[in-house]
Amino acid sequence: MTDQEPDGLSERDRAVLALERRPWPGPGAKERAIREELGMVPVRYYQVLNALLDDTRALAHDPITVNRLRRVRESRRDER
Repeated sequence: MTDQEPDGLSERDRAVLALERRPWPGPGAKERAIREELGMVPVRYYQVLNALLDDTRALAHDPITVNRLRRVRESRRDER
């Protein structure tokens, strides 16, 4: 398997989107999973995620998750 799949997303990008689809039982669980499963620090994870939300390939790969996160991001921007 190559790092780039036919949809143009890397394995890491698909893993980030998959992590966002999961429910989290409590505080800290998601950050722990980011470190343990992806080997990333949370700050870098959220940078990658934010870039994915603007990527049409991510939208094509997982429209439900990407659109949900875009709405959350937009509502947070509106609060500022």
